[in-house]
Amino acid sequence: MSDQGIRDARSLGIPKMLLLGFQHMFAMFGATVLVPVLTGLPVSTTLLFAGLGTLLFHFLTKGKVPAFLGSSFAFIGGYAAVAALFDNVEGVNWVPYAGVGVVCAGLLYAVLSALFKAFGAKRVMRFFPPIVTGPVIICIGLCLASSAINNCEANWWIALVAIAIVVIANIWGKGMIKIIPILLGVLGSYIVAAIFGQVDFSAVTDVNTKWIGFPIQFGNTVFSLFKGCDGGKLVSAIVIMVPIALATMIEHIGDVCAISSTVGENFVADPGLHRTLLGDGSATALAALFGAPANTTYGENTGVLALTKVYDPNVIRIAAVLAVIFAFCPKFEALVAAMPTATIGGVSLILYGMISAVGVRNVVENQVDFTKSRNIIIAALIMGLSLGINFSAKGAIVLGPVSLSGLAVGALAGIILNAILPGNDYEFGTNPLGDTAVNFQQGVDRPTNKKK
Repeated sequence: MSDQGIRDARSLGIPKMLLLGFQHMFAMFGATVLVPVLTGLPVSTTLLFAGLGTLLFHFLTKGKVPAFLGSSFAFIGGYAAVAALFDNVEGVNWVPYAGVGVVCAGLLYAVLSALFKAFGAKRVMRFFPPIVTGPVIICIGLCLASSAINNCEANWWIALVAIAIVVIANIWGKGMIKIIPILLGVLGSYIVAAIFGQVDFSAVTDVNTKWIGFPIQFGNTVFSLFKGCDGGKLVSAIVIMVPIALATMIEHIGDVCAISSTVGENFVADPGLHRTLLGDGSATALAALFGAPANTTYGENTGVLALTKVYDPNVIRIAAVLAVIFAFCPKFEALVAAMPTATIGGVSLILYGMISAVGVRNVVENQVDFTKSRNIIIAALIMGLSLGINFSAKGAIVLGPVSLSGLAVGALAGIILNAILPGNDYEFGTNPLGDTAVNFQQGVDRPTNKKK
């Protein structure tokens, strides 16, 4: 099969495309349901709006970007801060208040989207050259890797089974086996764990777990505030949530660069960051309106793209539709929730590592000059702050009610330093191969980004 044939899943036929869709759904499921588990939001609502948000994103980006949108971990601290506002208030649900704050955060995406539309990617991307985006992408994977290790520690043997199946299927597999290694790793490890009694199916067999259920709870929606709300606490919730978007928007740009890098298509230019930002922000606002957590483009699915080399956005849309369908099935939700933590850890360990590898390739393929002190300083501070803060005791920088992740602080530092330090010679659009960070045309001389 040619490379183009591998990338175009439609040539595989509907049954195989469904398998690929299931693979992407399983890849995002563990992290997506973990956010509501940690925040107290409903899992079924989260799954529903992960699917609907992804479909909305694809509609606004002309169906070109193979991205899946799942729950954002960046807002977890914000949800906790909003919930704390109601610690001494009886009978008041904090979720709608947090939802309003996240909706406003989503609107901030629209503002940055308008800036990209007004000034063009070339001018705005001077603030996001490879010396910034590359280390940020590297740190995205490395910051996530610790959660994969924590999951693996639940049972390393089960995790190793998942890793072994993924590696064997991807390296030595033939045909369809080679392009669904993640799905095979999940199923194989799940089955082995079940055989050895490492899976708790009590929630699945519980008579109270129905086959069909409605995933939206009106009391969690923003619309429930029309019956009356505390204006002061609503403003506080907005103040807490909106600044978090400054960090997630930077992460979004890094994710889009990573997807571009993986696929070999310049999504920053076409359909453009103004569309991807609008899609991400709109999906986030839609989810928040109905009591689901904020959405974000998912690195897990980027890892699947890199591993399978099937880049057809139709496969992602199939995964989104499956997520919507299964959101109405509490029995399936319980079955997937019973998946061993170590299975998720083993698969995630590979996917997160591949994200960092894409970041390394981003720097290498763009021929970033590390003989320049400015570049060394920028990369050093991005990685030092991102990883140092992430793995510190607090795991974040707390500024009043706002909690900034290490990745957010590192990315902001990189952007600011790149803007103020002399010697920024990056010009977006002059090197299509470098802009996507992948050189698929072997043996062809690459143009340089350096000005003569």
